[in-house]
Order: sequence, then structure tokens, then C-alpha cells
Amino acid sequence: MDSVPTIRQTDLALEFDTRPLKKRAGLIILATDHTTEPDFQRMVASEKIGLYTARIAFANPTTPDNLRRMQPSLTEGARLILPDEDLDVICYSCTSASVVIGDDVVALAINEAKPFTPVVTPPLAAVRGFEAIGARRISILTPYTIETSTPMAHYFSAQGFEIASFTCLGLDDDRAMARIAPQSLIEAAREATAGDADALFISCTAVRAAAAAPAIERAIGKPLVSSNLATAWATLRICDDTRPRPELGSLMAQPMGHW
Repeated sequence: MDSVPTIRQTDLALEFDTRPLKKRAGLIILATDHTTEPDFQRMVASEKIGLYTARIAFANPTTPDNLRRMQPSLTEGARLILPDEDLDVICYSCTSASVVIGDDVVALAINEAKPFTPVVTPPLAAVRGFEAIGARRISILTPYTIETSTPMAHYFSAQGFEIASFTCLGLDDDRAMARIAPQSLIEAAREATAGDADALFISCTAVRAAAAAPAIERAIGKPLVSSNLATAWATLRICDDTRPRPELGSLMAQPMGHW
């Protein structure tokens, strides 16, 4: 028979910190997402910034209709991240869904659960990124089909950007998008970037463009703004991390004027 020791509860007076980490960044990501968490762990997480994630249901194929179906899940997804506690920022990590649902609608749904919390979406983060680097004429590369890419073209045009070229890869499964090899991304970026563009945007939080950002910028000779690079940059700046980190890509050396 095992001997059970006597357990004593100490009367030691404990001190408690307000938070385990100074800043809290929430992520709402797709159930199928392979890429956002590794990218944010590499670029955002630190001894001062903690990452807290909720996954919401998503069913491929990646079409505008399927993307819109995530909208009702946004509030509950936000509510599940540290319930009844404040966050400093929350990112909805889906570019194409943010475009078809709308940045403002996404923010309203998330703020229903987390009032007054800044909400980052990838397309709006890309807009702020282009503002930071002074780009007005852009090339766009997406992994999507033409159907899913078309709202993206309308979005950036409505934001006042000139689209020098727009290229898509024709994929409709975000799990396949996450498996595109970095060298293929570099080659696709080189082909997709117009000579007279100020910068290139690579859409989709599933695509591993942020990890390849320095190599892509060397290949195209222009700044890169990708979905995860832009959202990580915006998240850092909102969390008061202003360190320039150009080794992650030229955007990461820029301040953010406003959110």
C-alpha cells in the first residue's frame, strides 16, 4: 500500500502580479490554420508580450460564401480568449474573410466580447503598412482563385491604391496554401511584381510569406507587405513595441502612425 504523506498548507504570504506578462495579444484563427501561430511566436511573442489563441470553425473550399460563414463565430471566439480579462489587441487572422465580411463588421463582432480592444485585420494592417513605407502603386499576389481574389482587388482600389498588377495561384484549400514551398513563393513574387510598383502585397495568413520576407525583398528589389508580416507589425506597435527589426523585412523597421 502506498504511503500518503501529510500535506501541509503553508501560511506564507504570496505576492501577485497584475498580469503574468505586461501585454496580451489575442489571435482568432481558422481551425485549419498552420501558419499564424508559428509566425506570431517568431515575430511577436516575447518576455513582455503573450499570445493567446482561439480557433474557429472553417470548412474549405476557400470561397467568398464560406469565408462569410465565419462571421457569427467571431464574438464567441473572442470571448473564449482569457474570459472576463482585458486584451491589449486582438487579431482576426484571415485576410480574405476580413475583406468579404468587412473590417468594421469584424471589429464590431469582436468588440461585442472584448469592448474597446483594438482589432487588427490583415487587409487593414496591409493598408497601414503601405502608408508606413509610402507605397501607393502596388502589385498583389494571392494564393486564391479568381473568384476569391476579386473582392481583394476591389478592397485595395477602394482604399485608394493603384494596382499595377494582380496575380493569383488558383488554390481553394488553405491547407494547400500553407504548404507552398518558400522557393516557389519567391519565384511567384518575382513574376507577380510589376516593374513600376512601389511594393508587393502577398495575401493570406496561411501562406508562409513572412518567413521568406527578406529573400522575397531581395528577389523583387522592393518592399514586401504580407498578411502575417503586416498583422505582426501592427500588433507589436499597438503593444508599444517600437523596436526596428529590419532582419524580418523592411516593414518591421517602420513606425506605425495610427491604427
